[in-house]
Order: sequence, then C-alpha cells, then structure tokens
Amino acid sequence: MSRRLTRKLLPHPMLSTLLVVVWCLLINDLTLGTVVFGAILGILIPISTAAYWPDRPKITRPLRLVSYAMIVIWDIIVANVQVAMIVLFKPNADMSPNWVLIPLDLRTPEAITLLAGTITLTPGTVSTDLSSDGRALLVHALDAPDPDAVRDEIKTRYERRLKEIFE
Repeated sequence: MSRRLTRKLLPHPMLSTLLVVVWCLLINDLTLGTVVFGAILGILIPISTAAYWPDRPKITRPLRLVSYAMIVIWDIIVANVQVAMIVLFKPNADMSPNWVLIPLDLRTPEAITLLAGTITLTPGTVSTDLSSDGRALLVHALDAPDPDAVRDEIKTRYERRLKEIFE
C-alpha cells in the first residue's frame, strides 16, 4: 500500500488505535465483531475529523506516553485514597486549600491540554485557568499547606515527562 493511501486511510494512527481499544473496553467484550466495529470507527472518525487537525501533535517518544498514562492512573488511585482520608478524618479547620500558579515550560497546545487534564483527573486538584500567553496554569489544590511543593511536584512528575513526549 502506498504511503499516500496509508496516510489517507489512517491520518491519525494513534487515535485510530486508541479508538479501537476504548471501544472494546466500553463494550466489555473482546470478540471479532467488537474489534472489527472498533476498527471501522477507528478509521472513519479520524478521516472525518482530519480537516480539524491541520497540525498534528508531534509525539517524539510514544512509549513514554504509555509510561505516563500508567503513572497518571497510579496517581489517581493514590489521590482517591488521600482525598478520602482528608474528607473523612481531617477537620475543615485543618485543611489548607490553596491556589497554585504553575509556570509552564510546555509550548504545544496538546501537551498543555494533557497536563491540565491530568491535574483535573487527579482528585484533590483542579486546573482552573490558563494564562492568555499560555505560559502559566492556575491550579486549585484541596489541601496544600506548601503550594511550592505542589508546583514542584506537578512540574517534575507530569510536565517534565510531557516535555519529553511532545518536544
């Protein structure tokens, strides 16, 4: 198959793969019919939305994206337990909710969106605003006695990895 034809059928191969996997997980059944229908969706959806993606994100290290996803899933599980402990056992007077400004080294919109989504998915933190120049992200933390430590953890745990993946 020529490269041009492959590019037309699979304009976003990673998105196509992700759609097949998500479809099979949503259906919760791994049969030939489920995989084939997922593949049809994985081909048709990226083709029909290709015009809206003129500048595809450049993922330089896709395997690191898998590693990043595993770290995020682990952090979500741990944060769920931590937030439950805070809500159940820590009096409101002892909580230290804070706003944390995260200066961004990331420049691609996709990487910044993934960072903001990661922060919001992790219980106890919410991304609330992106500066107009895209160089800072405002985050609210449920219990952050040391906002600088929260900032440093987000930058080292998430932003550094996203920078390696996207730039």
